[in-house]
Amino acid sequence: MRAALNRVKAAARAQNLRPGMPGSPSRKRRSPAADNRGAYRDPQLLGGSLGSLLADMGWSEDVAVGGVIGRWREVVGEQIADHCTPEVFEGSVLTVRADSTAWATQVRLLTPTLLRRLGEELGEGVVAEVKVLGPAGPSFKRGPRSVPGPGPRDTWG
Repeated sequence: MRAALNRVKAAARAQNLRPGMPGSPSRKRRSPAADNRGAYRDPQLLGGSLGSLLADMGWSEDVAVGGVIGRWREVVGEQIADHCTPEVFEGSVLTVRADSTAWATQVRLLTPTLLRRLGEELGEGVVAEVKVLGPAGPSFKRGPRSVPGPGPRDTWG
């Protein structure tokens, strides 16, 4: 065993190699895949990681619409935001509820302007339709006078 070690040392001296030098037999050779393997473990910026996650999952448009709904007052203006709130975004339809029928009519008339403004913020085609709802009436599904069970609330049902 010792003789084999002495032969290897002598061969290395003959080639003028020292331990730790590039190309020396004492250094482990790594595959190119091993060099790239640690790259995904390195710390990444949060914005880049979230951006790639959103793109991979197909959530980019939904997050953009959520950002516009969060900034609703700046996007549509003070007067409309005081009387109109966004409720649901499904597919390419944004559902908006107004606090009175007069404001619901007014927002329906302003729908092309609202679509143009949303197109500037989100990109064309993300919101294709704005559905405007009037004020919601009282619900009798909860409260002291509600009746559990399906069907109409009459004496025959």
